Amino acid sequence: MITVRYFGSLKETIGRSNEALSVVESLTVLAVWHCLNGDLPLAENMLTAVNMDYVARSSVVNDGDEVAFFPPVTGG
Repeated sequence: MITVRYFGSLKETIGRSNEALSVVESLTVLAVWHCLNGDLPLAENMLTAVNMDYVARSSVVNDGDEVAFFPPVTGG
């Protein structure tokens, strides 16, 4: 089982703050996104993390991992 968390304005856009994905094989971060969010695009500037480490969307996610998606941070 992969635990998935959404943060900031993204959780409002998605409509949930977390969920779980049952897997039988390893997936990439991008594949996890598409499994749970269908055709909703993953923005190029979206931050992604696996087990609290920032990673590329091509990084492999395994059973037992936690994936987090963060909207881009703006400030000024």
